[in-house]
Amino acid sequence: MLTAMATESASLGPGVRGAIEEIAAQDPLVALAEVAALRRVVDDLERHGVAQARYRGRTWREIAEALGVTKQTAHRKYVDKRSR
Repeated sequence: MLTAMATESASLGPGVRGAIEEIAAQDPLVALAEVAALRRVVDDLERHGVAQARYRGRTWREIAEALGVTKQTAHRKYVDKRSR
């Protein structure tokens, strides 16, 4: 299921990329600001997704695989530091 979701999400990439490239052709600084805003949204979505995955009992290994990182990297980035 995760592979299907990743493939489906990846299909959105060219549309977003094309929009940013169009903006960059007009004003690169505006395009950079848009990329930064998009990055913030994506980071928020990723944090929420990880929290939901953990809430639903998914392992750090499964989460890491979905994110394309190592288990240690996912755990280090998202573990609640207040609980240490």
